[in-house]
Amino acid sequence: MRLLLSVPTGVVLDVPTSKVTGESDRGSFTLLPRHADGVMLLRQGLLSYLDETGAEVFVAVDEGVLVKAGGDVRVACRRAVVAGDLANAKRALTAHLELQSDNDRRARAALRSLEAEVLRRMGDLS
Repeated sequence: MRLLLSVPTGVVLDVPTSKVTGESDRGSFTLLPRHADGVMLLRQGLLSYLDETGAEVFVAVDEGVLVKAGGDVRVACRRAVVAGDLANAKRALTAHLELQSDNDRRARAALRSLEAEVLRRMGDLS
């Protein structure tokens, strides 16, 4: 099988694998080369695959879509971080969630500022 993981800015992974495991909207899953083709919605969390040496590699992913078609497993999500082993995956996911929270706080502050400016200008029209 071949795992292709992409984000809006480009391809994060394009690697051969014999197994892909993760969390979908319907629960945990494992894909092997001879499994049926299908599509599933991924939940935010960890996706893992076996590399050519048989070592398990973890990737922190946002919500996304996974498509298995023949020997290809294609994953598309907003953000992904290849973390390596499980210990690094926990750190990468924690850092990712902290960054997302910080970005959300800044976006809310900018929106409040815009709303205040609109209200001020509406008051000036009166």
